[in-house]
Amino acid sequence: MSILPEGEQLRKAIKWVSDKRLDNPEAGLSGLVQEACLKFDLSPKDTETLLNFLVERDSGGSERRT
Repeated sequence: MSILPEGEQLRKAIKWVSDKRLDNPEAGLSGLVQEACLKFDLSPKDTETLLNFLVERDSGGSERRT
């Protein structure tokens, strides 16, 4: 797995979303990210980081597109 981003709340949000997706693989990523943002009081920048991290991980991407 990739190195986790900095920030305790962001790490907790990643774990929470990951756990929720294991429980319900059909759960929409967008809705879970929105819920995590509220639950963990993430900033807009952290929200974007969370979403990008999860999308990149789902795509198996260690590659970055520029």
